[in-house]
Amino acid sequence: MGAVTTPQLVDVVDTWSGVRAYSSGGTRTLDLCEVERWGLRIEQPTPEDPFSDAEFTWLMPDLGLRLTTHRGRSRHSRSSPSILSAVRVECDNRHWRTTDLLLGLAIHGGSTPRIVRTEEFAAAVAGRVLRPGDADQALRTVHRALEELSNVNHNLTSWLTWHGIYDSWPPL
Repeated sequence: MGAVTTPQLVDVVDTWSGVRAYSSGGTRTLDLCEVERWGLRIEQPTPEDPFSDAEFTWLMPDLGLRLTTHRGRSRHSRSSPSILSAVRVECDNRHWRTTDLLLGLAIHGGSTPRIVRTEEFAAAVAGRVLRPGDADQALRTVHRALEELSNVNHNLTSWLTWHGIYDSWPPL
């Protein structure tokens, strides 16, 4: 069975109200929403997730990337990988609109990152849900990040520092 083609995922963060709205129509009140010199830092509860109680996301518009991880419900939970996703980010004084380009990297504790969501990406390209320019941007962004991570021995903290982001990741 092939991958199902879904509409492009778009979410909008309102930094004044601290609310994240999804293309599905749902909304989520954020526990943290801070504009940084490098982008946007958000934290939100994940009550519907049986394994995690919070999601941490950094939007880095200059890099065309979103960095996400989850905090487990139990302190004995296995740590989840950090996901570096290709995105298109448009922001103004109040709203940050993110379009998911359906391709990313899973990074787990210094091991070699792996490219993720390839079937979903391919289905979106074939189904013309993802425009050719967005598909090209996603491929270039993910491969650039993979090469840069290789240059710092797959160390996400070193990669962030190389990009001038000195904040601690994961922010747990």
